[in-house]
Amino acid sequence: MTDSAHPSLAPLPDDWHRALAIVAHPDDLEYGTAAAVSKWTDAGKQVAYVLASRGEAGIDGMEPGECARVREEEQRASSAVVGVTALEFLDHRDGVIEEGLPLRRDLAAAIRRHRPELILTINHHDTWGAGPGAPRNTPDHRAVGRGVLDAVGDAGNRWIFPELLEQGLLPWGGVRWTAVAGSPYPTHAEEVTENARDRAVASLAEHHAYIVGLGEENPRAYARKLIGEMLAETGRLRGTDLAVGFELVPHSFDD
Repeated sequence: MTDSAHPSLAPLPDDWHRALAIVAHPDDLEYGTAAAVSKWTDAGKQVAYVLASRGEAGIDGMEPGECARVREEEQRASSAVVGVTALEFLDHRDGVIEEGLPLRRDLAAAIRRHRPELILTINHHDTWGAGPGAPRNTPDHRAVGRGVLDAVGDAGNRWIFPELLEQGLLPWGGVRWTAVAGSPYPTHAEEVTENARDRAVASLAEHHAYIVGLGEENPRAYARKLIGEMLAETGRLRGTDLAVGFELVPHSFDD
């Protein structure tokens, strides 16, 4: 157990006002990150969500068109639980999201639209966890996470994707950090309350059809156990009761 006087994870910076979360699928943000989002929206910070796909390939027993409709509804309900009302879908194909210029252009456009200081994204590394035997990460998560890191620079350069200027999307170079959730190499953590934990549980449980599709009969119990254990484990690394872990990538020399 980590000594609370000598935590292994630094506190996440809090001198920002706007955050943009960019992930691959509905539910990606609900596996822990939503607890931090709940805390931030309660404090008056602005948080918007951008999803690269609608998750239409995520439920084996449901046809993709219907699955996209259901998962969008679940994501809207889930986002509302933690105070997020700004939600966009970029409509890349679930399961086959490709790294490359089209994705970077869409992500750069989103960054210019929302003009955040902090970006949240999903684990872009090859595995979940470090060391031998760690489960392999999915292609969509890797593509979107890496695309986000590239798009931060694209968003600030008017000569990359100049067609965005024609759409009225002016360059934005104000991103100071990207916080990578689920990284096997966390560096920072956001301490959260029991109320934020409970809202994160409720937020994940809104993905009812998806969780049932995973073979779980009780989405609320599934969410309570998973989120509770995850936040408690990160809390031990931070030297507190509950926390959400991130790998923090700075984008300015001052940070």
